[in-house]
Amino acid sequence: MSRPETDLLDSLSAELSQQLKDRVDRALLEFIRPNSASQFAQDAPELARFREAIAQGNPKDDLEFLRSFREFVPTTNYEPYRPFIAKFFATPCKEADVKNMFAPGLPYFLAMSSMTSGKSVKIFPKYLPPPHLLHHPLYLALPPSEGITLSPASLKYSQILQIDCEDGQSKQVTVCSLSIGFLRMAMNWDVEHDNERLDLWLPGQTDPYAISLVKSYRAFFVLNALFALADCRVTIIRFFFANVFVNFLQYVEDEWSLLIDCIEKGIIPDVEDLDHLRAPLEKLFKPNPLRAAELREIGPPGIHGWAVRVWPYLTKFVGITGGPATASVPKITHALGPSVPTQSPGYGSSEGGVAITYHKGDPKTDFKVVFVDVVTEFLDVYSNEPSERVLSIWELVPGGHYEPVLTTRNGLWRYRLGDVVTVKGFAPDDGLPVINYLHRREGGLVMVFGTTCTESELTSAIVSAANRWVGQIIDFTIVGDDRDAPIAYGYLVEIGGEIGNDARMATQQTFEDLMAANDAFRTAFWQGRARKPTIRLLEKGTFAEYRRQKCDKTNVSISQVKVPVVLSDLKFREWFMERVMIEL
Repeated sequence: MSRPETDLLDSLSAELSQQLKDRVDRALLEFIRPNSASQFAQDAPELARFREAIAQGNPKDDLEFLRSFREFVPTTNYEPYRPFIAKFFATPCKEADVKNMFAPGLPYFLAMSSMTSGKSVKIFPKYLPPPHLLHHPLYLALPPSEGITLSPASLKYSQILQIDCEDGQSKQVTVCSLSIGFLRMAMNWDVEHDNERLDLWLPGQTDPYAISLVKSYRAFFVLNALFALADCRVTIIRFFFANVFVNFLQYVEDEWSLLIDCIEKGIIPDVEDLDHLRAPLEKLFKPNPLRAAELREIGPPGIHGWAVRVWPYLTKFVGITGGPATASVPKITHALGPSVPTQSPGYGSSEGGVAITYHKGDPKTDFKVVFVDVVTEFLDVYSNEPSERVLSIWELVPGGHYEPVLTTRNGLWRYRLGDVVTVKGFAPDDGLPVINYLHRREGGLVMVFGTTCTESELTSAIVSAANRWVGQIIDFTIVGDDRDAPIAYGYLVEIGGEIGNDARMATQQTFEDLMAANDAFRTAFWQGRARKPTIRLLEKGTFAEYRRQKCDKTNVSISQVKVPVVLSDLKFREWFMERVMIEL
């Protein structure tokens, strides 16, 4: 499909610039006025100068309040928040100790980061937003659809915290992934009554409620595949990370005969750890021999446009296709065929929702910054200033590379997100910037030669080379290959289907692409401080098993386990090495 034409502005008129300043000021005041009374804002050393400025001035003067914020609030990372968040995990946890911790009241849930780096999990308290915002795209875990949506949703959580309230009652707070928390918030689904909803089947969804409670990684995907394949009316496929859809297709392919037999006979397969969930699923699943015959004729995934043959009413695919998911795009495109457009659900993180899909541009990569969940400022990645100056959105320049800095409704103050985005231009209707995600700012593998290629450079190189010489990438990750000196970028890649006859050419092309993309790497190579990258191919199913183990280890949502571009976890590095088949 042709890419939509955009009419983005290269610069802002004086009128649009003033409108943006007024919008930013209103949003900032909406967030930081109530949050300035929080325990964090009152006690964190990082905000001491801000508190002092407010105390010495007129606290009711909005302009003075905003000026103090911009002048005296520094950029922050996770560390200042860590000791305050730890109080939620104290036993016993008293309401007085955690009330108004980051924002007024008590949080609705605690969101877990997806943990691609191998470091410890980050936790972010999330408070109930104003009721009208629960219908905003940033908060909708299950956006409305006119048809049937295949969108596997797991309600798996890490733990339940109990807060002893001052009135003698207790409040339960769930620690879970962001999407699970938003889903429970929107539907008012508390954990305590999960088992009372086992017969529930939301209109417009392929999966009954009971599947969302399945804990086994394999069983979760097999059952979602079963109910989705049985329904020919699917119009939308939605996976938070697009490469998890590839994982889903692998399970469909591996279990094809079993799934078709179950659809024909109306039985739930003998998958692990179903326990009390089996009975409600059996009640909801009926025999459908006609549908089984249709599917047998189509066959398992593999043919071009398979998804449209299975679901003839399919209109779009929604999922993040940038960053680590980029490698899976050719495989996804092959399965969907040319008639199904792809779009991203938006841009953000566990810290906050930054931008929504910009449909007047490329819906896969273009995002329009909004002030719903956060107010975003920026740091110029290439700035030569001795101290990093925080930029407002009206100071951005199209083509510039910036790191987002978030001040959030949930109590983060000028929090550095660690991503790098580029500005495409400004929306003509309201002047809001339209951005593209590029990569993590510190996400590359810093070699002993002191330079690093970015995540996007490393990803582009292997995707291009594999598509030409090796085959369709299922997934990949990178380690430092220190088997020889000097150290090299070591690609660990899983391929779907047959390996190309000239696969060994991929190593040379990957090397040439990195040399062309990164001046520092090129210099290091010619000086003998770096060598060509290496590529090792992994056994089929390696990344599906990695996700399963990661899910079991961290209790993060089954559908939201990310594969890092650069792998730093030493135990998983050894685990991957045991699954190497060949080296190119």
